[in-house]
Amino acid sequence: MRVPTDMPKSRRVVSRGRVVVIAIVAIAFIFIISLRGVAGFWTDYLWFDSLGLSSVFTGVLGAKIALGAIFTGAFFLLAFASLTVADRLAPKNREFGPDEELLSRYHAVVERRATLVRVIVSLVLGFIAGAGMSSEWNQWVLFRNGGSFGVNDQTFNTDVGFYVFKLPFYSTVVNWLFASGVIILLATIVAHYLNGGIRLQATSKRVTPQVKAHVSVILGLLALVKAADYWLQRYALTYSTRGTVDGATYTDVKAQLPAIYLLLFIALLSFCLFIYNIRRRGWTLPVVAVGLWALVSVVAGVAYPSFIQRFQVEPEESTKETPYIEHNIAATRAALGLDAVDTVPFLYTQDKAIATKNVDDNPGTIRNIRLLDPAIVNPTFQRLQSQYAFYRFNELDVDRYPIRTPNGEIANTQVVIGTRDLNVSGIPQQSWEGAHLAYTHGYGVALAPANATTTQGRPDFLVRDVPLVIDKAKIDVNLETPQTYYGENLSGYAITNAGREEVDYVQVDGQTKFTKYSGSGGVKIDSFLRKAALGLRFSDWNLVVSNYLTSDSRIVFQRDVRQRVETVAPFLHFDADPYPVISGGRVVYIFDAYTTTDRYPNAQRADASGLPGGSGLQGERFNYIRNSVKGVVDTYDGTVKLYIVNPDDPIIAAYAKAFPALFSNVDEMSTDLKDHWRYPEDMFRVQTNMFGRYHIGEPAAFYEKTSSWSVAQDPGSSVNTASTITTTILPNGQTSLRVSEARIEPKYMLLRFPGQKLESFVLLRPFVPYSEDDSKKTLTSFMVADSEQATYGKLTVYEMPSGTNIDGPSIVNSNILASPQVAQQLTLLNQQGSRAHLGSLMLVPVNNSIVYVRPLYVSSDNNTQIPELKKVIAVFGGEVVMRDTLRDALRVLFPGANPQTFESGTIIQDNTVAPDGSGGDPSGSTTTTTVPSTGNETKDQLIDSAAKALVDADVALRNGDLATYQSKIREAQALLAQAQAMSDGATGAATPTSAPSATTTSLLQRSATPASFLLR
Repeated sequence: MRVPTDMPKSRRVVSRGRVVVIAIVAIAFIFIISLRGVAGFWTDYLWFDSLGLSSVFTGVLGAKIALGAIFTGAFFLLAFASLTVADRLAPKNREFGPDEELLSRYHAVVERRATLVRVIVSLVLGFIAGAGMSSEWNQWVLFRNGGSFGVNDQTFNTDVGFYVFKLPFYSTVVNWLFASGVIILLATIVAHYLNGGIRLQATSKRVTPQVKAHVSVILGLLALVKAADYWLQRYALTYSTRGTVDGATYTDVKAQLPAIYLLLFIALLSFCLFIYNIRRRGWTLPVVAVGLWALVSVVAGVAYPSFIQRFQVEPEESTKETPYIEHNIAATRAALGLDAVDTVPFLYTQDKAIATKNVDDNPGTIRNIRLLDPAIVNPTFQRLQSQYAFYRFNELDVDRYPIRTPNGEIANTQVVIGTRDLNVSGIPQQSWEGAHLAYTHGYGVALAPANATTTQGRPDFLVRDVPLVIDKAKIDVNLETPQTYYGENLSGYAITNAGREEVDYVQVDGQTKFTKYSGSGGVKIDSFLRKAALGLRFSDWNLVVSNYLTSDSRIVFQRDVRQRVETVAPFLHFDADPYPVISGGRVVYIFDAYTTTDRYPNAQRADASGLPGGSGLQGERFNYIRNSVKGVVDTYDGTVKLYIVNPDDPIIAAYAKAFPALFSNVDEMSTDLKDHWRYPEDMFRVQTNMFGRYHIGEPAAFYEKTSSWSVAQDPGSSVNTASTITTTILPNGQTSLRVSEARIEPKYMLLRFPGQKLESFVLLRPFVPYSEDDSKKTLTSFMVADSEQATYGKLTVYEMPSGTNIDGPSIVNSNILASPQVAQQLTLLNQQGSRAHLGSLMLVPVNNSIVYVRPLYVSSDNNTQIPELKKVIAVFGGEVVMRDTLRDALRVLFPGANPQTFESGTIIQDNTVAPDGSGGDPSGSTTTTTVPSTGNETKDQLIDSAAKALVDADVALRNGDLATYQSKIREAQALLAQAQAMSDGATGAATPTSAPSATTTSLLQRSATPASFLLR
């Protein structure tokens, strides 16, 4: 009988061997498919370590692991304890009927492995319930490190820090406990059913007393957790959106809050009833408790507040909500940084003599009127300064640098600056070596004064070309290391210190200029393991086998400067417009970073409309914002520095406490970087969006919106007026058209305001009166944000005198387009072969006068499109003047003034006339374009001469010679005017240029080209 007894043992050994083999194969398979994930994880760590920020990587990772482990462990203990109790309370004699055969089989299999089953079930459920909590690491970081705001809310008199730092995590934990309790309750009920404590087929005693007691305890604990949830819900009323403003309003305080207290009492009562039910038979008390709870939730929690809102609040909303509107105004101003805005009367005058004096007395303001629009001249930078196909300009930015002015002094001057980034798609050698080893970087910047152009209307570059040329006579900057390995929208990776040199540019003699990287940026590739990991990360075998890689080689990845700052500080939100600065002989990017929260009690949610696509605030819900950090990225070595510029912000203080290695004190920032601070555009957009209503401090006026403002309408860049027309279907089935215009963008300007000695670099945005149909467009005020070091962040609103009717930007733009001289130029310039572009409309406060300035660009329609500044339009008090230069336009607009501008062209040679019809210069003489004439030409001869001039203009335009094109167009216009005058009975002598008649203009507009019209 020995053989039969041995065989089962043999089968048992074989079975275990198979299990081991299967397990090894499964582990190997999982390991292989997860290798890329492991490689990505490790190279992420190496990337952080290369920046000296490995503590940030491990800190975030540690917070995630800790949370996941704590909540997984907590769930495991609770679930395991409950399942163990369920096993202990199982009936001693389990007799299953024929219809419960499945349960009998279950016990036959599990009986001896009950503990293992409980462990596995608890672990699986615990992992599901606890792993998700790792995503709440940011809440945990703030909970652990957050402090006090030093301000109490006006509803519960509790420090704001509790709402921002503590309440979110408390609420998350309570919600997790309730959800976990429900899962454990269900698992416990299933366990009791499997153990025979619950017999659904039994005619009596379907549930044993022990099971009833166990379930009652769990239900009681759930009631306690819900009571804690109700306690926290009280504070959440300060985020309510029920009333006319956000925050705790009349219905919340008078109806919803008492209902919450009642529900809290019901939850505690239910706990007592569940516990008391242990000693009673049946389920009467639990059923009564749950039923009462549900009834009170519906009646007191929903119906009663709705009734109060509808029948008490809405009929007299302005009276009922008054104290809560006061709370909302105060909280919103504090949360959005609008509580320290200075409101200054702007003593506007339309007196021409005073305005003329203002122009002469403010040369710095006049000199810094921006004529180069970054959005329009980007193709000009691209054509004139990219130099090679493998370089490009992504974006242009506005900043200021000390520049020598025409009178010889050094003064801060607005500039347009752009980095010459690597254009990966333009690399001539599209091989792995070419894309990753040879063409690895961009090269320097192009910089031009924003207020000056050459005589051709092109930027007057002070920093230009490849190799780099700096006009040291005008600007004192050093760019000893022009190579840029990081930039905007730069993807992929590059290898530095490889076995071959990198391409800088091609010299005049055709020889390639090479360079060798000498920085410390990037991750070292000094081992086979690192090569393999990086090869897996980028799915590129060349990183493993290439002989060009040496022990000194480094790999540069995550090259987009925005991606770098967002990776090291994922809890911050970054402005859409980082900008390059020349500092320390290199190009660096400055980022503005924001801390936000949507938990500031009683504050209004921010209006984030109009934010550009790249804004870190877009799509976020927040009612608190601070620009607490300036980020700096070195484009040569990729170093990321985050400087705390607002240490009074409690949120950034919490992050600095959690990640001390990540942040630096602002005192460590170099002075030349501080000189280039700009007030951030995205935050200013939000603040101006909100201030239109929140400048009102009196609740009744706030409620009525009678004094509300809107950000001024954007005049756009089209040469035709345009609005967005929205069709609305009314309740009666009819339709209405509502005109809704975009809002004007903030603009950086260098201005001197009354009482200031020097110009300040400010961000400006104007307001108009609020109207539902957006029909009001007169100027009411404008807000400026200071960017100077000494007064950085100061917000000032200059308010127009009441009763004045000052044209806002949209009205001014309409006046410009309706001006005969402007309309004539736009018609001619938009003929076939050329296109006119209107630059940004600049509202320029000059002491107590307001001048509007708008540049006009012309470009050809061919592939060599280079927008060139050809005209400048200036407006004062409804008077529109267009001239070749800003100086000329201002001299005509303000007779007797001597405006100090920065332009190259200064001679008035324009076909347009002054608003009074004189066409003159300040002295009263008439400057005109004349055409040589014998005085004996017939009308047909004049038309033939004009036709020849227009044919010559067409040829010049096709050749890209816009100067000749303009000259020939003027000549043709003058001849046409003479011919028109002869038709009206005038002489054929040389005649000052004037606008053609309506008939001539109409014919010109209908003709395909000027020449084709005249030769018909």
